[in-house]
Amino acid sequence: MPSIVAIRDLRKQYAGGFQALKGVSLDIEEGEIIALLGPNGAGKTTLISTVCGITIPTSGSVTVGGHDTVTDFRAARQLIGLVPQEINLEPFETVMNTVRFSRGLFGKSADDGHIERVLKSLSLWDKRDNKIMTLSGGMKRRVLIAKALSHEPRVLFLDEPTAGVDVELRKDMWDVVAGLKASGVTIILTTHYIEEAEAIADRIGVISKGELLLVEDKAALMTRMGQKMLHIHLSQPTEAVPAALAHYNLSLEQDGRVLVYTYDTAKERTGITKLLTDLAATGLVLSDIETRQNSLEEIFVGLVKEDA
Repeated sequence: MPSIVAIRDLRKQYAGGFQALKGVSLDIEEGEIIALLGPNGAGKTTLISTVCGITIPTSGSVTVGGHDTVTDFRAARQLIGLVPQEINLEPFETVMNTVRFSRGLFGKSADDGHIERVLKSLSLWDKRDNKIMTLSGGMKRRVLIAKALSHEPRVLFLDEPTAGVDVELRKDMWDVVAGLKASGVTIILTTHYIEEAEAIADRIGVISKGELLLVEDKAALMTRMGQKMLHIHLSQPTEAVPAALAHYNLSLEQDGRVLVYTYDTAKERTGITKLLTDLAATGLVLSDIETRQNSLEEIFVGLVKEDA
């Protein structure tokens, strides 16, 4: 089955010579959620804008549902819903009319039944007659999503969808995104919140300086690149790692009360059994041990540092 979005060697260079995109290639499958992570200026918004036809690429190609976004723009754009970073809504208009108007912009006939379903799915139905200016920031974000879904797109782009939204509302938004996926919508989101990608994405893409460093299944990425840390809590603090344990490359934390051993879960032997035996031989007494998995944030930071 062909990808619903196919990006091939996409490049964008501005008049001053700045290269915002440097040969990005990516296939996005129907019904998946893919999160694009990257620091400010990495090219995330430029990539979305180019796929959506807002920015014209210098070279390369993008197809959405088999339609080229340059030569067959109208057909491609018809399949796309875009939720931008900025909240730019008419403050004196009602929620219902705002979403209706967006549907009309795509040449779709009036369908208040569809608008009702969209508003209910976003917990906006009871606000349908409210003016936009009376809504909270989180509700305005939901209106942006409703506008993007008004013309029944197959692909939804969310550019920093929870920026400025408190933690509780952010988790509500994650539930909304999960519901959209369940209905068959393909979702591409950019985010600064690592936990957002970790919570809802099927695949993770890391972009830096206009280049796509990797795109991989979230679980596989965590397994392949993640490391585990064994935290050894000592009954009494120690001023330094004993010389007999130097080859384990242990680090000392919490004022000498915790030894941290990093190991690779993919290796046949972790070295933990030998470490604990050698630890006992030094006379140090442990009170507890725990393991922790590298977070996606630590993996992300490591990748971007390597690209710096």
